[in-house]
Amino acid sequence: QVQLVESGGGLVQAGGSLRLSCAASGSIFSINGMGWHRQAPGKQRELVAVISSGGSTIIADSVKGRFTISRDNAKNTVYLQMNSLKPEDTAVYYCNAGVYSTRSDYRGYWGQGTQVTVSS
Repeated sequence: QVQLVESGGGLVQAGGSLRLSCAASGSIFSINGMGWHRQAPGKQRELVAVISSGGSTIIADSVKGRFTISRDNAKNTVYLQMNSLKPEDTAVYYCNAGVYSTRSDYRGYWGQGTQVTVSS
């Protein structure tokens, strides 16, 4: 079993910054891609950013230039640095990861989510 635990959410004023962290623990052989999604009230969950094990990234157009994703493979942790936050960034942010528990046992996992609220 694998757990993803997010931290770093909270309340911030527009223009401010937050840094989210997500640490994976448990039965881990290796981790493939890691990423962040978000879901605002009344909206579908959407991709924010993903990063491969080699460091390649994909960033959603809505946050490009403001958000940066990174990871520390030694710590099985992914980060989301969020700058110049806007009220429309308000959402629950979810971490996800593709994890090999053994050489052949692969599945995706989600964290429990962390609330980010940006006030105007």
